[in-house]
Amino acid sequence: MTTQRPISSDDEHRVLQFRPRTSPSPTAHRGNASVQQLRVAPERLDLSRYEEPRTEPDDFRRRMLANIAALAFTIALTAIGIWLAVSIADLRRTQDCVLMGRHDCVKITTPHI
Repeated sequence: MTTQRPISSDDEHRVLQFRPRTSPSPTAHRGNASVQQLRVAPERLDLSRYEEPRTEPDDFRRRMLANIAALAFTIALTAIGIWLAVSIADLRRTQDCVLMGRHDCVKITTPHI
């Protein structure tokens, strides 16, 4: 069995020398023509151009009530999630006990007299 080696030529292996860029000149030469580069004044970096004038002042009381409602909703979702995780863990523990063949899996609570 003969081994096949890839055929390589000297055209495939060429080292390119990269020169660092120089400072930009006002005219750039491309081909036979020269192109004048545009110089644009830097824009301000604020968001004032996107602001719209307000017709009425902010209602801070309404905003605070909305924040309180959002906080209460988040707390309720968290509490429901914790309760659900605990109840699923308890059901899994009971199911594992029953599948092992034990008969005393369910916790019996007695009323205190």
